[in-house]
Amino acid sequence: MRTHFIAIGGAAMHNLALALHHKGYQVTGSDDAIFEPSKSRLEKHGLLPLALGWFPEKITQDIEAVILGMHAKADNPELLQAQVLGLKIYSYPEFLYEQSKNKTRVVIGGSHGKTTITSMILHVMHYHNIEVDYMVGAQLEGFDTMVHLTEDNDFIVLEGDEYLSSPMDRRPKFHLYQPNIALLSGIAWDHINVFPTFENYVEQFEIFVNQITKGGILVYNEEDVTVKKVAEETTNTIRKMPYTTPAYTVKDGVTLLNTPEGPMPIEVFGAHNLNNLAGAKWICQNMGVDEVDFYEAIASFKGASKRLEKIAEGLGKVAYKDFAHSPSKVSATTQAVKAQYPDRTLVACLELHTYSSLNAEFLKEYEGALDAADVAVVFYSPDAVKIKQLEEVTYEQIANSFKRDDLIIYTHPQEFKDFLFGYDFSNSALLLMSSGNYGGLNFDEVKALIS
Repeated sequence: MRTHFIAIGGAAMHNLALALHHKGYQVTGSDDAIFEPSKSRLEKHGLLPLALGWFPEKITQDIEAVILGMHAKADNPELLQAQVLGLKIYSYPEFLYEQSKNKTRVVIGGSHGKTTITSMILHVMHYHNIEVDYMVGAQLEGFDTMVHLTEDNDFIVLEGDEYLSSPMDRRPKFHLYQPNIALLSGIAWDHINVFPTFENYVEQFEIFVNQITKGGILVYNEEDVTVKKVAEETTNTIRKMPYTTPAYTVKDGVTLLNTPEGPMPIEVFGAHNLNNLAGAKWICQNMGVDEVDFYEAIASFKGASKRLEKIAEGLGKVAYKDFAHSPSKVSATTQAVKAQYPDRTLVACLELHTYSSLNAEFLKEYEGALDAADVAVVFYSPDAVKIKQLEEVTYEQIANSFKRDDLIIYTHPQEFKDFLFGYDFSNSALLLMSSGNYGGLNFDEVKALIS
């Protein structure tokens, strides 16, 4: 099958391109900017475009599927040419559904935890040599790509993102998958540039649950009030399996999970990750892995990339990097690190980087999010606000939103870097939370600071 990717350099797009290449498809693509690691990975497999830019002449009648990335605009020259020729144009999730419509689709949804839960499931399957197709939003240890597609595997595990599908298709991605088995981890308002009210945001999850195939299964976190309400109020004829955070203890910096065989040490920590683990266990059991085998496998799960990822450790000091940026994630991650290291000074640094977090109206959602930290730092770039064409966020608005008198705020990368490298991290835990890089922070230098 001949496929062409418009915006092949994206994290998700280039992984799908590699998966189709491995499947034997003829793959081409274009983009106006391709960064690492996408560039090297595409080049290794002969899929890197010879030149950057958009080339309508690449779009020919023999292309059977054009896959459109979110990075491409509606007036993209290649897209316009594809439309003129009447070619079949797919969004990323639409094409994934086409690849999996004859499989049992397992879709992991929720405002937070979906990458970690998907990763846990795949870790368990990999541990027990059970072959499944998948799409996950992070690079996993032991897996070559973030997308894997075959003709033979019975199951496909999909991370179900609620963001938009493509410039042409404004539906949330997870509305296109029609799961046989679904999970809902939590609902906390996000993506306010697309979903302007909380009610509008919740509605997307209601639609998701209603699209589970008749007789299918919904595994859901009943500790989340909104998730519980969505699950209980759906009229869809499905089986419902609630889960809660399992019992556990923390001893000498090690988390011990209560199991039928007794306390078991695990690599991940924090109440939110134990909650994620409970959801993953139910999904794995519905995929044929019994409880004992699940526990055996999950003991060695170290976490998904950038999700509470330990980047450095020295005598009496440790540093973690986390993708957390929404209020609920920031709060859960900060509490997790403090609970794991209760006798150390927790220095929590949050970069406000996304559309939602840089929105003056949304900022109030962060109240209390950094309360578990001993030292709380917020970094944001006024330039990022301008680039995203948002109203200016003031120092006072941020200070008032977090409701913390001792909050430290930096707006210049060098000032933030000076703070980090001037701080004495003896008997401390450093937590860096961002979907960006603090205006160009070199994390290898941070590792050296802690190690």
